Amino acid sequence: MERNAMNKKRRNKKLIFLAIWLAVLAGIVVGILLLWPPGSRHENIREVMRDGVLHEQNKMDLFGLEVNPGLISAYMVTAILLTAAALIRIFTIPGFQTVPGKFQCMIEKLVEFFSDMANSNSHHRPRLVGAYIFSAGVYLFFGTLFELFGIQWPTASGVSMSLPAPVSDINAAIALGVLSYALILGAGIICGGFRGALGVLKDFSLPISMSFRLFGALISGLLVTELVYYYVSLSFVLPVIVGVLFTLLHAIVQTYVLTTLVSIFYGEAVEPKPRKRKNKKAKR
Repeated sequence: MERNAMNKKRRNKKLIFLAIWLAVLAGIVVGILLLWPPGSRHENIREVMRDGVLHEQNKMDLFGLEVNPGLISAYMVTAILLTAAALIRIFTIPGFQTVPGKFQCMIEKLVEFFSDMANSNSHHRPRLVGAYIFSAGVYLFFGTLFELFGIQWPTASGVSMSLPAPVSDINAAIALGVLSYALILGAGIICGGFRGALGVLKDFSLPISMSFRLFGALISGLLVTELVYYYVSLSFVLPVIVGVLFTLLHAIVQTYVLTTLVSIFYGEAVEPKPRKRKNKKAKR
């Protein structure tokens, strides 16, 4: 009897939960139908997509200079991460214990993840690339998630606009790709001399591929979200789901891809090259 009563309560809870979700979905559909058609727009979809990539129209004012929105986003993300790192180092790390708490476990797992990636892909001098991929990975991940907060900033024309992800600007993507290549090239020169530099210079397309891979992946999510916002009445529910899913997916995937590629190419650049032994003929 008790089991039957428990099963009946579970079924009732499931039915109530299902009824709530159906009511929410019905309300969304009714709202879309009542609010259709959408209001008038000042820009067509072609102009919206073009400005989302090139940022030609919605420039932002920074101390009297007109700059791309991604530059302001990059400054804000950098300031937030540096402040958070300083606070964690000063107030949290000195109090770490042998039996870690939740926050200590999270920090240790994050550091261990990038450290293991560096050690597995670059067996020779992995500490440098471990520190770099940790910094680049954290910046790329949280920089991509930055656009979800919708922080408003006035444009040069006086219209308020939400700040995008820093790497959605092609200049930021190129800078990150070139910086990664410079690290690999410098490590190759230090560890292998002329031969190491020559080995890295053979992959001259590496900074281009890194830059455009980052920019293409992030801008694709931005454009898909812009399409949904443009064609769905009053941006009702669906754009929020699409935007969050695309942003989270790109943050995870692009962080993993960039850090893995940098650690692999770094490992190839610093790996000691075996010297060829010349067979000397014995003189008779």
